[in-house]
Amino acid sequence: MATNTSMPVQSDERVARGGLIRGFFRRVEVGAFIGAAVIWVMFAVIAPENWVSITGISRILDEATTLGIMGVAVALLMIGGEFDLSAGVMTGTTGLLTGMLAVRAGWDMFPAMLAALVFAALIGFLNGWMVVKTRLPSFIVTLATFFILRGANVGVTRIVTDRIVVEGIDHAANFYTARLFLDHAFDVLGATFYTSTVWWLALTLVAARILQRTRFGNWIFAVGGDPQAARNVGVPSDRVKIALFMTTATAGWLVGMMNVVRLRSAVASQGIGEEFVYIICAVIGGCLLTGGFGSAIGAAIGAIIFGMARVGIVFAGWDTDWFYTFLGIMLLAAVLVNDNTRRRAEAMRSAAAKARTEEDKENG
Repeated sequence: MATNTSMPVQSDERVARGGLIRGFFRRVEVGAFIGAAVIWVMFAVIAPENWVSITGISRILDEATTLGIMGVAVALLMIGGEFDLSAGVMTGTTGLLTGMLAVRAGWDMFPAMLAALVFAALIGFLNGWMVVKTRLPSFIVTLATFFILRGANVGVTRIVTDRIVVEGIDHAANFYTARLFLDHAFDVLGATFYTSTVWWLALTLVAARILQRTRFGNWIFAVGGDPQAARNVGVPSDRVKIALFMTTATAGWLVGMMNVVRLRSAVASQGIGEEFVYIICAVIGGCLLTGGFGSAIGAAIGAIIFGMARVGIVFAGWDTDWFYTFLGIMLLAAVLVNDNTRRRAEAMRSAAAKARTEEDKENG
């Protein structure tokens, strides 16, 4: 009997829905997304008047912006299997260098900022070069850089200004042009947003694109997952790692410039201790401490969680002393979810590879 092959084949909606749900829970960012949703709903119930508003959104995004820029850069480095404990102090170092060149040496803001960028890139290169050449843990190398820069920030600033702060940066030539470019305030429906947030969102999309759609992104996952295997297949592991260290240093420069144009000053203690917050954002976003697994978008969501926690506690009228306790709970929960997500993803990849192998045997 002939069969009618012209009839359209209709898929079972339950199968499609199940596939979408399973796909969602295999996403690297699932832990961060769930955490962000839970925190949003919690504060929406506790403090709805301030929280569920355009002003609340603007406050959260502003709080998360600089953390998000650094969190995304640190996430790329962590996916590549390394850490940078000098990322926080770099924001202060580049701000101080720009301030001293602009205020004490009389430089225009843009040449001063460019000099700070070159300095940051050089420090990033040296960090990466030391790690790949000596094979020392990046934790140790960048911790040494952290202490060197921290001491230099205080010592050099005190020699130049007799204080540990550089003020009057807003008197430099082209200061307001730089501010317009980096941290200009603009209104949306009565709430204040900043161009720095636009920078953060754009850089997050670029980083996500690099990770998921480019050869360099594949190299980052490869050197973080199995460096020796990556070298064996021709991945330039050393260059990739150096480039990632330069990326975190450059991100530190960008955040440093944003802080300078907003605060109109630079202080030697700027950024100290923030490096751990950047790592927390990346880990909440799905990055593993062992490398080879993570997401730029997840790191951005991790920064949003940090912003929501800080702003939400204020809106709710809670004691801010509990902020880091709250953040620690979120970190632990995210790590557990991320580990489970990784195991599910690896199990499904193994099952798919096994199925393909059996199918090839049957066909061949």
